[in-house]
Amino acid sequence: MASDPRAPSERRSSRAAVVLAAGQDDASRDLLTRPLGDSTVAQVALANVRALVPAERIVVVVAQGDTALPALLGDDLTYVEQTERLGTGDAVRAARGAVGPGVDRVLVTYADTPLLRVESLLGLLTRHELKQVALSLLTASVPHPDAAYGRIVREAGRIVAIDEQVEREPGDGVVEVNVGAYVAAPALLFEELDHMAAAGEHRLTDLARRVIGRGLEITAYRIRDTDEVQGINTPAELTAAEDIVLKRLFVPRKNTDTRIVFGTGGWRAVIGEGYTLANVRRLTQAIANEVVRQGLEDKGVVIGGDRRFLSRDSAIAAAEVFAGNGVPVRLLPDDVPTPLVTFAAPHLGAAYGIIVTSSHNPPEWNGIKVFRSDGSLPLDEETDRYTDEANAMRVRDVITLDIELARSAGMIDERPLTEPYIDAIEQIIDVDAARGSELRVVVDPMYGTSQLTLGTILSDMRVRADFIHAAHNPLFGGVAPAPDLQRLSALIGMIRDEPGRYQLGLATDGDSDRIGIVDERGEYVSTNDLLLLLYWYLWEVRGERGGVVRNLATTHLLDRLAAHYGEPALEVKVGFKHVVAAMEEIGAVLGGESSGGLTIRGWLLGKDGIFACALVVEMLARTGKTISQLLDDVRAITGTLHTLEAAVPSTPEMRVAVPRRLAAEPLTHIGPYPVLRVGHLDGVKLYLENDNWALLRFSGTEPLLRMSVEADTPDKAREMLAWLERFVTAGV
Repeated sequence: MASDPRAPSERRSSRAAVVLAAGQDDASRDLLTRPLGDSTVAQVALANVRALVPAERIVVVVAQGDTALPALLGDDLTYVEQTERLGTGDAVRAARGAVGPGVDRVLVTYADTPLLRVESLLGLLTRHELKQVALSLLTASVPHPDAAYGRIVREAGRIVAIDEQVEREPGDGVVEVNVGAYVAAPALLFEELDHMAAAGEHRLTDLARRVIGRGLEITAYRIRDTDEVQGINTPAELTAAEDIVLKRLFVPRKNTDTRIVFGTGGWRAVIGEGYTLANVRRLTQAIANEVVRQGLEDKGVVIGGDRRFLSRDSAIAAAEVFAGNGVPVRLLPDDVPTPLVTFAAPHLGAAYGIIVTSSHNPPEWNGIKVFRSDGSLPLDEETDRYTDEANAMRVRDVITLDIELARSAGMIDERPLTEPYIDAIEQIIDVDAARGSELRVVVDPMYGTSQLTLGTILSDMRVRADFIHAAHNPLFGGVAPAPDLQRLSALIGMIRDEPGRYQLGLATDGDSDRIGIVDERGEYVSTNDLLLLLYWYLWEVRGERGGVVRNLATTHLLDRLAAHYGEPALEVKVGFKHVVAAMEEIGAVLGGESSGGLTIRGWLLGKDGIFACALVVEMLARTGKTISQLLDDVRAITGTLHTLEAAVPSTPEMRVAVPRRLAAEPLTHIGPYPVLRVGHLDGVKLYLENDNWALLRFSGTEPLLRMSVEADTPDKAREMLAWLERFVTAGV
């Protein structure tokens, strides 16, 4: 038969749905109102149907006298009562009078099968509409199915029977079974149900048998995820369903969900999946709405982009949206570092600064970071507000003004801000201290955006600098542009190959807000050690006074050094916005994270790898010592701790199992080492004796479970990390 030529919106309006919610008994009906995720069983099931069928065409069949479900599900649906509990066929038949005119096909499903995905129900409806058959049913390939499910019998690919009599042994393997959701034309559906009632047949399975017996064609949409088959008829099944719902929250979403979600460092998504120009426009429209609501239009916004694929196009798209909303834009030309935009917002007095970047993520990612007028990152409450608005927005709700019109109307200013940014850094960095030091460094910008700004600053300091990986390469050489030990082999090799030629290796990540360094011997220096050095330098040499702020994944040696100076130290959640907020709280002189981000009091309210590189050069010039010599000096005060980190892919199963195991059996030891206390500030942190600790934390920007440890000796650190790895992977 010919397929249905109508547009999807037309086909949707001609659908109706009958949702069976009368239950087998009071206990099964009670389960429909029990919590499931952040909703209830019945609400989840109905949300799936609402996504496919207009509310005014959804009929819910409830038990006689049931008022609880209608109150729960809302008054925009139609409710009918099943006066006798004769079976599922009889329940559908009770909905006959409520299925209105103009309906071509009726979807029949259940309120106690909320784990059926919207995609599966859509697949069933679409298959029926394209095949133009008499009846379509939902099937699933299930290993060792329960005997309650009828087995689909096929001949030459066609369904010829649904066999409920065959007894299956556990070794039968994968079997295609009838899930119990159907689609049929209303005339056929209710005519056959009438015949069935007259014959004393009241199950929907009998409907399929009768249609097959009449020689009419039926088809099936087969689902492959066995979790969808999980019904909820007992408390044990509800518990199993809760696990499935929780697991699904952590499954990476693809084309079926393009929501904008902020992590610890802005919004990031895979290009072509969540990251699209349409989403860029929706997000910037939501931020433009925020600007207008606050009456800040005259302040305008500043927008820049890094070297990633689509960054320039995205920056222009964002500028067109702000211009369309009457908000002037300073659109920075070419590619710029994230810290330059952080600086630009307060420098210009702009309402917001926006940078198109995905920081150190792999090349297939892009994203957007947003800065407030003072250059700080907005806190969760604010980002939630405009992401919620953006996600609820239709594309036609976005107001734009073409870039050329915006330029001619004076709404877009494309002058650079590179020189003011460099000048501001050089007002804090002692440029003259490095002159005459004859320092020579090698810099790896990792194909990112720091070459112009950092190169100019080093030139002004009369520091000879050789750059590698400075070309514009949106693929970043095929690796994620993160300045860590694994990705700085070229930089390390240059220093080791010519001993004495370079006193320092510097690296910045893809958007230049993180730093990595290599000492004069070609040894990678961890950010933990770098933070320790800089805090010592600021206090001892520059005479700065104040405490230190670190995130909970960063070395406790900072706390030891602060205690030595009689200064406070604060531990905060991962995310630089938390570091900055705590710095202001205690007047800290330094704030940083072990992942490579840092800032000092009086500079930006955000991390800046370019500024950090210049400060390290100043430290070497003013002390006249190498990095390794300085580390020896500091460790004489603090002693030594050894940190190790690892990460494993955070599968949905792991994100369910690990927190559950930690809650059920709180850890009292890591191997033989006793746990003194457990913190839940961000993930789970286990505090041991002598500033030793271990951290389990699911990343906010990547699908990873991160594990970090700090211990007295390298062997102990390795032992603790290996124990954590065994713990998180056990039984998953």
